[in-house]
Amino acid sequence: MKSTMQDAQLTIGSVLAHGSSVHGDSEVVTATTDGTRSRSYADVGRRAARLAHGLRGLGVDGDQRVATFMWNNAEHLEAYLAVPAMGAVLHTLNIRLTTEQIRFIGNHAEDRTCRSRR
Repeated sequence: MKSTMQDAQLTIGSVLAHGSSVHGDSEVVTATTDGTRSRSYADVGRRAARLAHGLRGLGVDGDQRVATFMWNNAEHLEAYLAVPAMGAVLHTLNIRLTTEQIRFIGNHAEDRTCRSRR
């Protein structure tokens, strides 16, 4: 009997590869105070790969935590894809917390590095 089960693991890496290749021309749109900006899923895939490579260069590997401190934008999507795809753990920090709270949470989680962009 034929099955409808996929023949590959459903991982963030495979979702990233599929989105970059099959839907590469589709756009990710980020709203800003000046309007909107967009980039293609293919660009998001390339930038996510560059981010993962950069994090590896900083020594991030295995199940280390990588914190993000960002708004809901294309750059945060790139981190959402890059960090788990490389085997690390994405730890999103709440931008509405105080500096002291964020410092405590990051230290308690033993975040390896943090990417921030406003």
